[in-house]
Amino acid sequence: MEQKIHQGRNVKRFREMLNIKQEALAYDLGEDWNQKKISILEQKDVIEDNLLKQISAVLKIPVEAFQNFDEEQAINIISNTFHEGSVANNSGYINCTFNPIEKLIELHEEKIALYERMLKEKDEMMVRLEKLIGR
Repeated sequence: MEQKIHQGRNVKRFREMLNIKQEALAYDLGEDWNQKKISILEQKDVIEDNLLKQISAVLKIPVEAFQNFDEEQAINIISNTFHEGSVANNSGYINCTFNPIEKLIELHEEKIALYERMLKEKDEMMVRLEKLIGR
């Protein structure tokens, strides 16, 4: 059975998981990019390696994730393999233990970093707009 990886859909999935809008990704990729071009990119089965590397750097996700992630396969593995509180490994199952408070703090810090980045992008956009209108 041939495995069909849709790289564009993977870019979209990871971008959405990171709660990053198409406009923000376009902005980070440079002035040649806009929301419409990101939308078209996310429909492509295969994305050129150099562009995938740029997206990887912006989203801080390994290139291999876009090249190898198969959502259907992942869903099948999760639904058929995992039990609540367990993680599969080569020798069976191990109990997954982590501190939920630490996880919440970590997620909160990630959100703060994202908001700070969005504010910085907004400020940079305001400076650009002010230059455009000649203030």
